[in-house]
Amino acid sequence: MAKRPLNVWIVDDDQSVRWVLEKSLKQADMETRSFERAEHLLEAIAGGEPDVLITDVRMPGMSGLALLDRLRTTCPDLPIIVITAHSDLENAVAAYKGGAFEYLPKPFDIDEAVDLVHKAARLNGVESEADEPPGQMASMIGQAPAMQEVFRSIGRLSGSSMTVLITGESGTGKELVARALHDHSPRANKPFVALNTSAIAAELLESELFGHEKGAFTGADARRIGRFEQANGGTLFLDEIGDMSPGLQTRLLRVLAESEFYRVGGQAAIKVDVRVIAATNQDLARAVKESRFREDLYHRLNVIRINTPPLRHRREDIPLLLQHYLAEAGQELGAPPKSLDADAIETLQAFSWPGNVRQLVNAARRLTVTAPGSVISSQDIPSDLGGSESLKRGAKEWTRVLAAWAEGQITRSEQPLLDTALPEFEKTLIEIAMAKTNGHRQDAAKLLGWGRNTLARKMKALHID
Repeated sequence: MAKRPLNVWIVDDDQSVRWVLEKSLKQADMETRSFERAEHLLEAIAGGEPDVLITDVRMPGMSGLALLDRLRTTCPDLPIIVITAHSDLENAVAAYKGGAFEYLPKPFDIDEAVDLVHKAARLNGVESEADEPPGQMASMIGQAPAMQEVFRSIGRLSGSSMTVLITGESGTGKELVARALHDHSPRANKPFVALNTSAIAAELLESELFGHEKGAFTGADARRIGRFEQANGGTLFLDEIGDMSPGLQTRLLRVLAESEFYRVGGQAAIKVDVRVIAATNQDLARAVKESRFREDLYHRLNVIRINTPPLRHRREDIPLLLQHYLAEAGQELGAPPKSLDADAIETLQAFSWPGNVRQLVNAARRLTVTAPGSVISSQDIPSDLGGSESLKRGAKEWTRVLAAWAEGQITRSEQPLLDTALPEFEKTLIEIAMAKTNGHRQDAAKLLGWGRNTLARKMKALHID
């Protein structure tokens, strides 16, 4: 008989914290219910208590510690996890004294939060060690700090219908972010309509966006409802907005300003209520300076900005992503999912992934087909994905480039070679190590083989922020 999912309740006045916890716990096959105030939870708990409760300390009205004191009497067996800031250490101590199961500091690690819930459930006898399910991967996967910031942004916006501009390289999942913004907004039960503006010829894009009347132009044999009307009440996602022609930029600006438009060939204004989420892989601020994009439209779209990080800036997420998409590829082929050995994971984590997550998805499908065994090894990874041949070729290539530079430098400059090369060499390695460790100097120093003080001294001398 299948075990029922854990029922976890969350009390926190911070909407973004509630959203991130809900998302993570649902990925782990748990049911959640959230409350903004402790008083609301007390009303609900009269009808039955959850398996585990997560509560903040500082909230309007009743505090988390007061709630803990109340529940110690009414629900003595309920495991309670208390969230608080690092500066609230005294509150953490008070929480333990009040009977809290565990203390979770802000900012907290998502995996740690999920693990604590499982431990609390086992303590309460609701779940055994064997019952703990493997992590379920959702379409948006990310434990890296850069992705957690994306999740927090979505959480902060979950109660609004503000215009959002999503920036990031191609293949970083901008449409997934747009869908998440819609699914966690007040418009979630209304249409989500997506349109890649660069995939449609400029002369057809106007009709695609605003529709047309019958006879508006040659071939217009019937009235067409455009994407704005289709998305009425919901969300319209406009991808690659930077490629839109100047004329359409003007029309889009009017819709955003007045919430109305005319179909092509139409005489009557059509009112709509549409949330616009735009995305681009271009630098729109530069496009404005170069007069390729309207400044007023840019400011209309750039109310809130979310940046989707490239995969090379969130390498710790690569094993999770590969596991998820290898499982998907296995399902597509009707075969058991393949796994990766440690060397293969290390090789793929070191790869630059210029195509980002989109490239990784295709790589998972490719490796599922081409790798002969159930476990993918480093020998199975082709050179264009960073396999051994590519690594050897890359090692030879950079030394050839260095040799060519040195020969040219000797003829052009009397300055000693090492005086010129060493600072640039060290600067490059420091920047790579800092990016790899997300700015943690102690960890970066270990990667470089230095002490932390040596790294700090080098960074100061090389003017690295």
